[in-house]
Amino acid sequence: MTPNELGADLLQRNADMLKSTLADFSDADMFVRPVPKANHAAWQLGHVIASERGMLAACGAKMPELPAGWAERFSKETSAIDDPSRFASKADLLAMFDKVRAGTIAFAKSATPADLAKPGPESMRSFMPTVGHVLEMVPGHVLMHMGQCQVIRRKLGKPLLF
Repeated sequence: MTPNELGADLLQRNADMLKSTLADFSDADMFVRPVPKANHAAWQLGHVIASERGMLAACGAKMPELPAGWAERFSKETSAIDDPSRFASKADLLAMFDKVRAGTIAFAKSATPADLAKPGPESMRSFMPTVGHVLEMVPGHVLMHMGQCQVIRRKLGKPLLF
């Protein structure tokens, strides 16, 4: 297995864990907050999608376009909104996640050592100095939000996972 294959496999397994975490969530479950002011799963997933797409596109990866206004719908300013009509359905969120993750995986498969050594985007460089560091951050960002969704699972009385 090459390092590129390993990275792509890690990204796919990470995506599978996220989808397993949300598999038994209804659209209504996606808007449950574990405690006041915590983010609901719909916002978190939309944010992960916008962030991943933005980070990788800033590194030169060919990424799918998001629907118009997507990033704004999942900004810090919208995290307190509970109205489902302001976001996207679970099915639409997962479909967009799959498209964005496919772009990330394609980049991971094709990136050369020289690509990964390039400086990260200026706005991220203090904590992700290279493109490789940006790519490395993607699954960690997903896991952080997935952990928050695991707390929602507990509030909903769903079976514990992992």
